[in-house]
Amino acid sequence: MTETITVAGLVATTPRHLVTQDGLPITSFRLAAANRRFDRTQNRWLDGETNWYTVTGFRQLAINSASSVNKGDRVLVSGKLRIRDWDNGERAGTSVEIEAETIGHDLTWGTNNFTRTILVREDENNSENSAPSQDGKPEVLKEKAAKA
Repeated sequence: MTETITVAGLVATTPRHLVTQDGLPITSFRLAAANRRFDRTQNRWLDGETNWYTVTGFRQLAINSASSVNKGDRVLVSGKLRIRDWDNGERAGTSVEIEAETIGHDLTWGTNNFTRTILVREDENNSENSAPSQDGKPEVLKEKAAKA
């Protein structure tokens, strides 16, 4: 059974975006989530242990998150929790992964401007609607305003 989890944390690595040979967009990054608690005796916040997650988004979520999320951003991630044991011969460990269903900025820490996008298909790349990406991030199109 796959558990659904929602985690608030800090994007700890630069999001990595790729497109598979089959055309599937994928974006992944490491998320650091530290539990904090207020200690009334010391009158200050104390950091607990940091939990680390590998977050992966697919399809339109991958395209939008690669264009929106940066290292150092505070985000909320909701998705399917996957815990995997691994062994590469020299070392062994456990990885904790979230297959993201949603990713958004944590507005507790700042403000955000939402821009609705539409999927860019390869056959549309040369249309009047597309603009070249100057920052190396995936191209997205703003939704056209409805004509009056």
